[in-house]
Amino acid sequence: MKGPAAPVVVGVDGSSSALAAVRWAAAECARHHAPLRLVHGYSLPTRGYPEMVMTGNEIRHAIEEQADAWLTEAAAAARGVAPDVEVTTERSCEYGTTLLIAESRDARLMVVGSQGLGNVTGLLVGSTALALASHGKCPLVVVRGTEVPGGPVVVGVDGSPTSEAALAFAFETASVRGAPLTALMCWQDFMVESAYTASRFTVDWGQVEQDERRVLAERLAGWQEKYPDVAVNRVVLRDRPVRALMRYGAEAQLVVVGSHGHGGFAGMLLGSTSQALVYNAPCPLAIVRPAD
Repeated sequence: MKGPAAPVVVGVDGSSSALAAVRWAAAECARHHAPLRLVHGYSLPTRGYPEMVMTGNEIRHAIEEQADAWLTEAAAAARGVAPDVEVTTERSCEYGTTLLIAESRDARLMVVGSQGLGNVTGLLVGSTALALASHGKCPLVVVRGTEVPGGPVVVGVDGSPTSEAALAFAFETASVRGAPLTALMCWQDFMVESAYTASRFTVDWGQVEQDERRVLAERLAGWQEKYPDVAVNRVVLRDRPVRALMRYGAEAQLVVVGSHGHGGFAGMLLGSTSQALVYNAPCPLAIVRPAD
């Protein structure tokens, strides 16, 4: 995570979902004493409007007026949550995804809503969210569902070094919030089960679970030493990651996952699991990429 001078950046598009993201981000800025930056990207239509009614300049002026109104509304919402947080706004004639990826280079955190409106319809659902998760330069939070006050921060662990970034983010978040941490490891996805394989091999599932618990303990050891104030609940399940994360996320403040991994979380943010979480996570979802 970048230093305290780096802003939390929120994509604003005039939707109620974006305002929810702004409020969530403002509270996060207050916790970290970080500035808040609200941005809106728009594009100008090249066809489909009657030039005899509106000129190109008039259309541009109308779009910019609307963008400014949305940003003003968002800034007011942020100050309503965290009046002491520094808030800046920026509109840019640039495609939404391109703008947000560029903003991520200097941001400590990108925050977006779960639905879009206007020029960025569908913003942060589907391709845009996955593009930010894959190409953004800082962690991404998709604000959706219900954040449970006093609930844990839930982090998906896959036993690989690439999950270290997710663990770092999750432990820091839990420490700042004074929240417990649930570290969740699933192992069913990399086990091949069928009548054919069962007839050929006898799998000691108890031993598999014991091995996974050992791997999880090893991954957590250093972080628990660094954050002794965080109470950690270790959970190892023979289950599918998305199903387990959805279940534990229903009682959580935040779910944290890495941008990719192996084992139980293979391809997490490149396929069906990532899409399920972006669309259906029961609480805010943080997607953390390893540092370049």
